[in-house]
Amino acid sequence: MKETVIEILMDVRPDIDLSEGVKLIDDGELESLDVVALVGELNDEFDINISVKHLIPENFNSVEAIVALIESLQE
Repeated sequence: MKETVIEILMDVRPDIDLSEGVKLIDDGELESLDVVALVGELNDEFDINISVKHLIPENFNSVEAIVALIESLQE
């Protein structure tokens, strides 16, 4: 799942820095339109529904946080 999330992130923003410790939102790697595109791709790929209540920086600040969000929505 982590590899798929990374692939989707790279599709949305090929120039993104995914190095260890980078905060995707806090460090400005992802902007609001990037998150919108990312949510659409994640919803389609994992057959989930990321709603407005899930659109908080903590859920998109790292690959691990995104994976945790997906896993919680698949339960």
